[in-house]
Amino acid sequence: MWVTAVLETVARVKPKKNETKEKSFQLHDVFNLDNENRGVDMPTLIDRKDNVFIMSNAKSKFPVLQLDLRLISDLVVVIVSATCGGIAFACAGQPVITGYLLAGSIIGPGGLNLVSEMVQVETVAQFGVIFLLFALGLEFSTTKLRVVRAVAVLGGLLQILLFMCLCGITALLCGGEASEGVFVGALLSMSSTAVLKFLMERNSSSTLHGQVTIGTLILQDCAVGLLFALLPILGGTSGVLQGMVSMTKSLVILITFLAILSILSRTCVPWFLKLMISLSSQTNELYQLASVAFCLLVAWCSDKLGLSLELGSFAAGVMISTTSLAHHTLEQ
Repeated sequence: MWVTAVLETVARVKPKKNETKEKSFQLHDVFNLDNENRGVDMPTLIDRKDNVFIMSNAKSKFPVLQLDLRLISDLVVVIVSATCGGIAFACAGQPVITGYLLAGSIIGPGGLNLVSEMVQVETVAQFGVIFLLFALGLEFSTTKLRVVRAVAVLGGLLQILLFMCLCGITALLCGGEASEGVFVGALLSMSSTAVLKFLMERNSSSTLHGQVTIGTLILQDCAVGLLFALLPILGGTSGVLQGMVSMTKSLVILITFLAILSILSRTCVPWFLKLMISLSSQTNELYQLASVAFCLLVAWCSDKLGLSLELGSFAAGVMISTTSLAHHTLEQ
């Protein structure tokens, strides 16, 4: 019998002795779980995929897998602070999302810096954005959007082009490069998905101005992939022809992706949802799990195609909204 093995080189990081000396008190140290082991050397191993393993057992020569208690601590801080901010603004008669944003700015790196694993927390927070747009897609009305599509499409495109042109001219007047101004203009022309939360809180997503706002945000989300194709041109790393080819490729991928989803929403999705309803007659757990899995799968496919997670999750909600089970899915 042949036994195969893979030899892999890893980096071993060991704290220096002079790093364990006493430091001045800082507020974020209260939430840092490494304080308990400050006087103990805890080397780490980093493999070729940048996975970090903590050598928590001093008597062992091998890394020990364990819970990431720092991430749990960060999530507790985030959730508790968001709750406090939401309660404070709700009592003041203001939108609770403003309290969430303010709480995040206070505990974030620009404030008290209470979050140690920022990348992991932002990754978890991305699920909130995905499910927000999925729920908005379930409430989406294609009939009402057709009425405002001219305003949403032309207004959204005009907003992006005006910002790019104005910032480009401003950059030239200030002695900078026009490409830098165009980049800043494209960045400023994108609206935040937090606007959607305001619409849902005030039950304005079905109104005329709500549909115009939603249509504009959808257009901007689709434009993100196309604007990424402009980055090599603005940076001077590729020619205009190559940039146009890249934009055309992104546009073809977007149209093809939306066309495939449109076909699936009329054929496979209604059958799949009815099957889940029949299989979950006793409990709705299977239907809830299938709905979440469907949302994440479409969002993941959208991201793999070079589009955004937000666009894919919203499209998943729209696909279900065209069926008779949209209201039931939103309730679940």
